[in-house]
Amino acid sequence: MNASTQAEIQKIVSAEEWQLRVDLAACYRLVALYGWSDLIFTHITARVPGPEHHFLINPYGLMFDEITASSLVKIDQECNKIIDSPYPVNPAGFVIHSAIHAAREDIQCVLHTHTRAGVGVSAQKEGILPISQQSTFVLASLAYHGYEGVAVRDDEKPRLQNDLGHCNFLMLRNHGLLTVGKSIADAFLSMYTFESTCQIQLAAQSGGGELTQVDPRIVEGVGHAMKVQTGGMGGSFVWPSLIRKLDRLDPSYKT
Repeated sequence: MNASTQAEIQKIVSAEEWQLRVDLAACYRLVALYGWSDLIFTHITARVPGPEHHFLINPYGLMFDEITASSLVKIDQECNKIIDSPYPVNPAGFVIHSAIHAAREDIQCVLHTHTRAGVGVSAQKEGILPISQQSTFVLASLAYHGYEGVAVRDDEKPRLQNDLGHCNFLMLRNHGLLTVGKSIADAFLSMYTFESTCQIQLAAQSGGGELTQVDPRIVEGVGHAMKVQTGGMGGSFVWPSLIRKLDRLDPSYKT
């Protein structure tokens, strides 16, 4: 997007929405930076504040490291564009996201990935094992959803919603990982933990030895530990440092 387009978008959206766009574009760049993207596939969506039930989603066809604040597409619950955009959107890709946003008014962001580690563990019958500190954070709020083929059918939505419930981590069997958050920062930090959990599990299993599991009582008490770890601020505790990292590398996501 050029500067004039950025200026045009800023004129017609609120300051709050513009900041949301900047944060969501940053999240896309960070997903690419950490190697979680799958070419142009998968999505990260954010609910725009207000009663209209509008959302921001990636312009379909751009790599995650190309996405900017002004290139994000604003859509409604049916994936219709609210603001004209030269970029297409992927209605099929919005099926999972629209279902979760509709069921969870408490969350702002839905982040979905197809990483090798995530898909690999999603194919394991026992799913996430309590074998690392990271896994205890995930297990404290983890749900599973069985594979029903490529998620393009609306009739899958109720099952997705029921399976997720009030959890913040969802393992899509044979498919990938999904996190939700009250903010973009929360969803990103949760995905960082989820992805790390899967990578650690595969690494531990590759050693071939017997695995030591964490005492279930420790998993039950992990909520307090999470608050201590982030100062009670969740993802917002680490988000400023991630933004500084992006700004050093390439601040064009802000345009």
